[in-house]
Amino acid sequence: MSVAYVALGANLGRPLETLVWAVNEVARLGTLRGVSGLYRTAPVGGPDGQPDYLNAVLALETTHAPAELLAELHAIEAQAGRERRERWAARVLDLDLILYDDVVLDSPLHLPHPRAWERAFVLVPLAELAPDFRHPQTGERVAEALARIGTVGVQRENDPAWPP
Repeated sequence: MSVAYVALGANLGRPLETLVWAVNEVARLGTLRGVSGLYRTAPVGGPDGQPDYLNAVLALETTHAPAELLAELHAIEAQAGRERRERWAARVLDLDLILYDDVVLDSPLHLPHPRAWERAFVLVPLAELAPDFRHPQTGERVAEALARIGTVGVQRENDPAWPP
């Protein structure tokens, strides 16, 4: 068994309902070990005028290999109606495999996720689940990375529907 951390985001349609549904779908791929709080963040990159995102991270114990797990995550995105047309565009659902144990992969799948340690909308919820996890290449802990980049623009959302 391996532990994978998956970042979830949505800013189109009904983001909260979509994320609740997505957590339940991802949980079918193994054993859910934790779900972070829910956070509202402004879009990073992409076209102007996008609505804010709702973001979270979940920990999943799984027997799926990284590439197989990513394919399953993409299938869940497709079920939710995600269409990959423009990079960093608004989306109904985004599921990113950010960590898989301490595995390092460079091609075609990149692990750890190459931008995770630079994005507060990933690190804030990840720090709830694994603050002491060390980046397998740099050795920097999640909590240290978060202290380095800060939490500006990440707002906790309290909704009775979360966590699912």
